[in-house]
Amino acid sequence: MMVIKQKEFNVKELSYSIRSAIIEDAKALSELRVQIDGETENMDRESGEAYIDPTGFEKIIKTDLESLRNIFLVAEIDNRIVGYSRCEGTNLKRLLHKVEFGVCVLKGFWGYSIGKNLLKESISWADSIGIKKMTLNVLETNYKAIELYKKHGFEIEGILKHDKLLADGRLYSTIVMGRFKEG
Repeated sequence: MMVIKQKEFNVKELSYSIRSAIIEDAKALSELRVQIDGETENMDRESGEAYIDPTGFEKIIKTDLESLRNIFLVAEIDNRIVGYSRCEGTNLKRLLHKVEFGVCVLKGFWGYSIGKNLLKESISWADSIGIKKMTLNVLETNYKAIELYKKHGFEIEGILKHDKLLADGRLYSTIVMGRFKEG
């Protein structure tokens, strides 16, 4: 069972903690995901699309707690979840060395290093269990995220051209990034 012990952070006078998701977080995560999808075009979904109900999140959390290759982290302020990240691996032998990373934070809490700390905790976990490669996708216009990932060892591996159709009617590319751990 993979559980990250709760860690406390204080950034710009905002205190928050990061910990492993638990089954009791499912309802809050379901609601949070819809809200975040509606706040930014950086995600794959518009608000309400590909909806995951609390039961769906319970299944994801249970799977992640039981899997040695997955980790689901939440960022919490005063018992309110404001962001989360997830690393998902597979049991396929040819892909055992890698996990896919994703993160999202409520817009009202951008600028407090929540995404950065979720990323750092995920990297630390991945390194501790011998993961050799972390991958992620990021919208080409999400410059802050791209810079954050580069600072933490990710490099651009490719570009999926004209990958997303956004509200302005234009097509945008997705940047594919990876972080490799030698040894």
